[in-house]
Amino acid sequence: MRITIVEDNPLLRENLTFLLAGERDFEVVGSHATAEEALDHLDAERPDLLLVDIGLPGMGGVELIRTVRQRRPEIEIMVHTVFDNRDTVFAAIKAGATGYILKGASPRELVEAIHTLMAGGAPMSRKIARSVIREFQGAPVEEEYLLTPREREILAGVEQGYTYKELGERLRLSPHTIHSHIKKIYEKLHAKSRREALVAARRKGIL
Repeated sequence: MRITIVEDNPLLRENLTFLLAGERDFEVVGSHATAEEALDHLDAERPDLLLVDIGLPGMGGVELIRTVRQRRPEIEIMVHTVFDNRDTVFAAIKAGATGYILKGASPRELVEAIHTLMAGGAPMSRKIARSVIREFQGAPVEEEYLLTPREREILAGVEQGYTYKELGERLRLSPHTIHSHIKKIYEKLHAKSRREALVAARRKGIL
């Protein structure tokens, strides 16, 4: 399997090259810091897979994906990035990415994801897969889990370590009102403590 890496962080690019080149079935045929450089070498390298970051200098990763998909539609494209926001995820998928793995995945997870992609799958980090499912379901997180925008705002403040008094001052609410919101949040998340509420919220993708 011939792989071209497009990553502007030189240390990460080096580590990815070392990791993937060490796999028996992989051959790293290109390693580039910019989309423009990758495109210049695309025909010569003839990769089976393009592993691409989104936040590239110059031409961005989404535009690179779109261009490669138009020029060489047979190439599989996997995103490897820190960007997990909805707009970026769906822009990359719409442009032609068939895999989306967040940086922070273990080396083994990344290798397995590449194997899955080349076997015809569409590997995604769990958080990304959940976002895609919710998009097709047409249900935003706060509706699915019945948290109001205010409750989400308060929960985010709790995660950041603010006290009820501090949250009240920031949101111009009384400590009693903050306490009432916290109680409702706990009930909706089936939590009995701050820790349980935060764990449940992260698991459900609310935080």
